[in-house]
Amino acid sequence: ARCKKGIDEPVRDKGAAFSSGERQLISFARTLYANPKILILDEATSHIDTETEEMIQKAMAVVKEGRTTFIIAHRLSTIQDADQILVISEGKIVERGQHDTLVKQNGIYAQMSRLQQQV
Repeated sequence: ARCKKGIDEPVRDKGAAFSSGERQLISFARTLYANPKILILDEATSHIDTETEEMIQKAMAVVKEGRTTFIIAHRLSTIQDADQILVISEGKIVERGQHDTLVKQNGIYAQMSRLQQQV
């Protein structure tokens, strides 16, 4: 293990020794501790591998509970369970709905969903 003292390991150089994914996990922990009423997550899973993404998804379900949450995402797996998804193109909302509804509309969201499933 890199952190011999576990959670008591001192953080040096502004966390430069941590990977981007580790820094994101630390940010989630700080968010849970702060307990904000409104939460904005910008590309919450952008710097992590698939395994860590799954862990982040579970953490996000806990973090979102009982608060208004805005999630800015390009990975649609991050927002599939959202109450409301807004698709923005050229600064305008062009589609709005839940995942299943947007996929059935066969618009931009559906196209992005198909592309991401191929990868």
